[in-house]
Amino acid sequence: MGVSTRRPGSTGATGTRRAGTTAPRGPAGPGPGSGGRPRRLGVPDPARPHDWFAERLVQVLSGRSPVHTLLGHVRPGAFDQLVRLAEGAPLREGPTTAAVRRVGFCRPAAGVLEVFARIGSADRVRALAFRLEHRRGRWWCSAVELGPGPRRRARVPTGG
Repeated sequence: MGVSTRRPGSTGATGTRRAGTTAPRGPAGPGPGSGGRPRRLGVPDPARPHDWFAERLVQVLSGRSPVHTLLGHVRPGAFDQLVRLAEGAPLREGPTTAAVRRVGFCRPAAGVLEVFARIGSADRVRALAFRLEHRRGRWWCSAVELGPGPRRRARVPTGG
């Protein structure tokens, strides 16, 4: 199992980067497998696709990016799941910004990553799970689930 950690508000989590720039990948810059070229913003790093997808899914589920920004990265059935999940921007938390706190994964088969992420905003943490499949030279998201939202108290009828 692999795990990466991110502090809330780290590069890419708040959307404060200028358009067209990429976040550095460690001391050497671009990640392995990139041939020394800088990464394009809209393409997952081949060495860390789980981090890229976690960030993009949080952007969509918090309402900071439209769902269609993930077209071409999400399989049709998963895209339908994502559209339903994103309808109410479930990670929008008022003045606070949802951020990826920790990402982990397991490899159940060659070319498959099952990913879990802790998403934090203010003092709340939610769970995000998704599946990535490597097909035809690229990573595709094939399933998305978001942990339950805040529990709502049942109304207690008042006698009277």
